[in-house]
Amino acid sequence: MKKAFTISIFLVSVGLSSSAQSLNKLWASDTVLKVPESVYFDEKGQRLYVANIEGKGPWEKDGKGSIALLTLSGKVLNPEWVKGLHAPKGMTSFQDILVVADVDSVVFIYVPKGEIVKKIYIENAKALNDVTSDKRGNIYVSDSRTGKIHRIGAQKLDVTTHVEGLKGPNGVLFADKTLYFVDAGSFYKLGKDNEKVLIAEGMEGGVDGIEQVDERSFLVSCWSGAVWYVKTDGSKKLLLDTRAEKINSADIGYDPKKRIVYVPTFWMNNVVAYELKD
Repeated sequence: MKKAFTISIFLVSVGLSSSAQSLNKLWASDTVLKVPESVYFDEKGQRLYVANIEGKGPWEKDGKGSIALLTLSGKVLNPEWVKGLHAPKGMTSFQDILVVADVDSVVFIYVPKGEIVKKIYIENAKALNDVTSDKRGNIYVSDSRTGKIHRIGAQKLDVTTHVEGLKGPNGVLFADKTLYFVDAGSFYKLGKDNEKVLIAEGMEGGVDGIEQVDERSFLVSCWSGAVWYVKTDGSKKLLLDTRAEKINSADIGYDPKKRIVYVPTFWMNNVVAYELKD
């Protein structure tokens, strides 16, 4: 009886410690950004890229979108480092190229010069939202309005539909040889034969960005103003909730070594940094 009780206490203790994560605010940038939707942490260059929608709306092709450049301490080096985009959102990188989802095209920016070098248009695309890449350079981009995730091959840059029949996919992340994505309040991974495997649900409010903490845990943001800590066993914990203040939390960025989460606040026009604590 005593042994069983001891085991029970141990299990409870493990459960509590595994869900003890929290976010501690570090800084907030100046509010000079222009409807920031996404933040991308550049480990090599030790800086942040921020996708600014600005313009008439989140899906308008008006040429007013841009990418801002920030230091890791939140100083805005250039609010319009790269201009001429429409309504840019999710970003990823491969070698010296920053890849950006921009309404109906995927934009390639050569980082050393801050220049757009190529655009790949996705046929019938309506709302390209987030983008990720694998180690070979293959690119995956979600379309929230057509319910698809497309793949751009690394060698020929050919476009194929990788996943379809989704409700409104947004965040995508390729990690551990697996494609993860969020769709309609839930977090999934792609299994064998492109099977959609549910990991966790119940995250309403516009599931947005995904970042990996370790092989068993992720961060998932919701546009309405929430950031969740989600484990692969389906458990989750709400780490940030700014919905009452009407502060959005769109497509987050993450520094895995320093465990810093970068949150774009959309209408508040800045980025807020938090440290992920155990």
